[in-house]
Amino acid sequence: MLSQSLFRRSLLSLTKVAHASSTAIVATARALAVPHLVRQDALRKQSAQALHSSTSLLLPRKPRNSHGGGNLRNHFGNYTRLAPTSLRLGVVPPDVHGLVPDHIQKPGYALRGEPSEWAAGIPINGPEEIEKSRRAGQLAKRILEIGGTLAKPGVSTNEIDRILHEAIIASNAYPSPLNYMGFPKSVCTSVSNVIAHGIPDNRCLEDGDIINIDITVYLDGYHGDTSATYLVGNVDKPGKELVERTKEALDEAIAICRPGVPLNQIGKTIQAIADRHGYTISEQFSGHGIGKEFHCLPLIYHHDNDEEGTMEKGMIFTIEPMFCQGTAVGVQWPDKWTVATADGGRSAQFEHTIVITDDGAERLTG
Repeated sequence: MLSQSLFRRSLLSLTKVAHASSTAIVATARALAVPHLVRQDALRKQSAQALHSSTSLLLPRKPRNSHGGGNLRNHFGNYTRLAPTSLRLGVVPPDVHGLVPDHIQKPGYALRGEPSEWAAGIPINGPEEIEKSRRAGQLAKRILEIGGTLAKPGVSTNEIDRILHEAIIASNAYPSPLNYMGFPKSVCTSVSNVIAHGIPDNRCLEDGDIINIDITVYLDGYHGDTSATYLVGNVDKPGKELVERTKEALDEAIAICRPGVPLNQIGKTIQAIADRHGYTISEQFSGHGIGKEFHCLPLIYHHDNDEEGTMEKGMIFTIEPMFCQGTAVGVQWPDKWTVATADGGRSAQFEHTIVITDDGAERLTG
């Protein structure tokens, strides 16, 4: 749970960011504390939804599996909807000393749990910084590929987390999410109706699930961040189409990136694809700058927006659109991390870290 002192400190940090937009300035400290950034106005909507939701939203009348979900057969498709299994608030921070060998280089927050304050500007990276970011990005890509092979019925998300954690450590890298504001695991696993920040647990994947596996690694002082949504077994047509269109949106957004292009064109491009196919876009989360810090400026919004800022050679940031079948309003579970759609519709996400080059963009995690 976020302390009031950290909340105030984070807001003060944001007010010192000269190039931040008005939207960024009102972002909450939780926005700084998670692998994606949460907007304050959307959080207010989320809180209102949680307060006024029926018990059937969090605890479906006909539980089907140990995760508290239910089989959802309606215009969204045929799949198991996930719901919280516990009303206990928050999670227990991980024992980093016991999980990560001493020889592994760790980010500053690894032991204390608190992220550093943001720098007052958008970093412009030179050849050395870009090469280190590329190495981190390529490792993240390889770890994600391993994760994709594990996305099968009968495999628990805890098992996915364990295997990927070991693979990251074997590569002499640190799993960036581990203990970032107390996050208890090394990767995020968001299944079906979970939009983001799903915490790996003992639930086994089922035939028909879709799962986003979100990987960030810290290698030689730099973070690399990527994610993809995988089909588990036999996924219905609406689920497959959701995944395909979300990937299409990421690809199209990266294609327009080059020096001189307004940053808000990313969101406009993604919005056009979502509108064309009848999907909504989560506005509670954004892409972000990355490099020496897990999160920094610029913020990258995936919906139609009028934020200021222009792409420059040497900028490194993530693009990570999240498409939803129904409402994109997310409800945060009691664990204070998992965010699921308010109506139980599925959500898919794809993510790459890119660097702006002389005449385009390079996928550092591609």
